[in-house]
Amino acid sequence: MTEPVTFTFAETDIDRIAGAEGRVAVIVGGDGRLDRGARRVNRLTKGALARLVEGERFAKAKPGEVLSLAYPTGMAAEAVDVVRLDRRCDVQDARRAGVALARAMGKADLMLLAGNHARLAAIVTGLALRHYDFDRHRSAEPDPRGAVTVMCAKPEEAEAAVAAPLAVAEGVHFTRDLVNEPANHLTTISFAERLKEMEALGLEVEVLEEPDLEKLGMGSLLSVGQGSASPSKVVVMHWKGGKADDKPLALVGKGVVFDTGGISLKPAAGMEDMTMDMGGAGVVAGVMRTLARRKAGANVVGLVGLVENMPSGTATRPGDVVRSMKGDTIEVINTDAEGRLVLADVMWYAQERFAPVGMVDLATLTGAIIIGLGHERAGVFSNDDGFCKSFLKAAEAEGEGAWRMPLGEAYDKMLKSTIADMKNVGGRPAGSITAAQFLGRFVKEGCPWIHLDIAGVAHVKDETTYAPKGATGWGVMALNRLVAENYEG
Repeated sequence: MTEPVTFTFAETDIDRIAGAEGRVAVIVGGDGRLDRGARRVNRLTKGALARLVEGERFAKAKPGEVLSLAYPTGMAAEAVDVVRLDRRCDVQDARRAGVALARAMGKADLMLLAGNHARLAAIVTGLALRHYDFDRHRSAEPDPRGAVTVMCAKPEEAEAAVAAPLAVAEGVHFTRDLVNEPANHLTTISFAERLKEMEALGLEVEVLEEPDLEKLGMGSLLSVGQGSASPSKVVVMHWKGGKADDKPLALVGKGVVFDTGGISLKPAAGMEDMTMDMGGAGVVAGVMRTLARRKAGANVVGLVGLVENMPSGTATRPGDVVRSMKGDTIEVINTDAEGRLVLADVMWYAQERFAPVGMVDLATLTGAIIIGLGHERAGVFSNDDGFCKSFLKAAEAEGEGAWRMPLGEAYDKMLKSTIADMKNVGGRPAGSITAAQFLGRFVKEGCPWIHLDIAGVAHVKDETTYAPKGATGWGVMALNRLVAENYEG
């Protein structure tokens, strides 16, 4: 995976500041008062820092904005970056400050003079999240990634405080790597292998192969991958950090490593983006990695259905009827509505085997959700108000956009089939809602459930607050917080 930025922590030392190469960053509150580290930089630069802070540029700067002094006198650094940020600022402002520093540092080293800033963990989180570049397939030898040295009042305490946020950032990077990876490099086989490697972190990882899925009766999932040379798989990742008798929270992800649409072939324009159709599985994998890295005190099971949707002589045809693990039959009207066929069987399996306290599924499921919500928010569907509110609260706290959408019997009627128990699509109107209604048929009574349609937020054409363009890793932070606030002791 892409290696996250390296952080080291040390006490403030004027000689190290003077000799630091790359960039040096100082944090200055809106009142313009300089702390110990900033005063030392001001002395080294013969008052240049104070002149900047007293000037109009700083007065007009927004919280988290970076102003730079290039090639400062008296220092080896190529620049001093001045961040305007009050000591007890909003967490999101502090993260944005970290993002701005990551953009400014590029691949240079950075020395951050943090003093005793109350939002240091949030600053480090933003810096770590934004310091990402997916460059493994470029021919040119990549430039070495810069490292960050944090100078602060209590280095050991600061390092302990940022351990969990850095675990989250690593999980986000892992998700981005998976979603950015081309389909000829991330097959169902190699995807499962990458997940299996996480056993080294303490996760229990089990890979179910096609014969196992056939015995379980997963005809719905298997129908999606039957036209591909890549074998379909289900990977189960179990983190057991809670009490032995506590039922786990279940996270279920759609892992279509490439989606041509099958026989209902997609248009050629933009089909290259369908390498991201395993985004739901990528998020589940990133969350599980985060939980293991930070040794979460909860029981969580992550399940992903890995398939490839290809047209061939063995592919499922429009009009075919398949039988799900639950036993319900499904008339496949459109083979490009394949994600719900994968999730239906994996969700049922998760409930049958683990009887979870709650279940969240994630999928790049419908283009309709992008029409409704754009690329700013994921669609949230749920059968449980309390569970849904807990997730929405977590998403808001992490700055990950989410919006609750409706469910209802009227939408359910749109899935009626004349030859099977249901159709896999309900027509163009309310496409994201009918997709959720379809999935709801595979949720057992009494199981709190959330469906997240992440088609608009998993992979974007323009950079976001925390990510360059491409994969965002949306959902890792929100689901990690959901676990931390609701399932840990």
